[in-house]
Amino acid sequence: MELREFFAQAPKAALGFSGGVDSAYLLHEAHKLGAQAQPYFVKTAFQPAFELEDAQRLCNQLGVDLKVIELDILSVPSVRENPKDRCYFCKGALFGALRQRALEDGYTLLIDGTNASDDAGDRPGMRALKELSVRSPLRECGLTKDEVRRRSKEAGLFTWDKPAYACLATRVPTGQGLDEDTLGRIERAEDALFALGFTDFRVRVFHGAGRLQLPVSQMEEALRRREEIQKAVGPYFAPVLLDLQGR
Repeated sequence: MELREFFAQAPKAALGFSGGVDSAYLLHEAHKLGAQAQPYFVKTAFQPAFELEDAQRLCNQLGVDLKVIELDILSVPSVRENPKDRCYFCKGALFGALRQRALEDGYTLLIDGTNASDDAGDRPGMRALKELSVRSPLRECGLTKDEVRRRSKEAGLFTWDKPAYACLATRVPTGQGLDEDTLGRIERAEDALFALGFTDFRVRVFHGAGRLQLPVSQMEEALRRREEIQKAVGPYFAPVLLDLQGR
């Protein structure tokens, strides 16, 4: 199946929109094909501010109105307690809120940006999507991450080379409870590291410390700029550790 066929069969849908590579391309294609795909961004403590900014920027580029849903995800015990299958409960809460809002707005079909490269066997969140009858056009049409990036670049979307980004909760070890203070410190620490020019990294919580995971290609620079990094990240985590295995 091609996306043209998908949207011909489903011309009206509510799109769970993150502003990432996949959902951005899906929105672009739906818009180009004349489908009524309404993007919804579910804002929680797990998304850093730049994610919403990117989502708004992309929608402005396409001339599409973005609807933002505020959700207190930490009020969900099965998410806040951070079990192994947190993603299952989190995705269920996110798309449950999206479904309720979409139905109020007249949308009965929910879609998301899962692509054909995503391994369903390793993604508990995908089980929640299936249970909620959320369809994934990119996956159904066999479009892989590399293909989505290639097409996004051809389409002139600024998201084409955006690094894959997992939510802030993934920085906290499984079983350690989640709270706004920890998530906020992670976000600010990563913002500080990004401001120094580092990319595609993670700041993970490790027994109260901030463990930096950088691409191997950036490791030498990190060691050279050790004091700068300590000064930038130190206000949020002490001590600051460098994972020499890298990402």
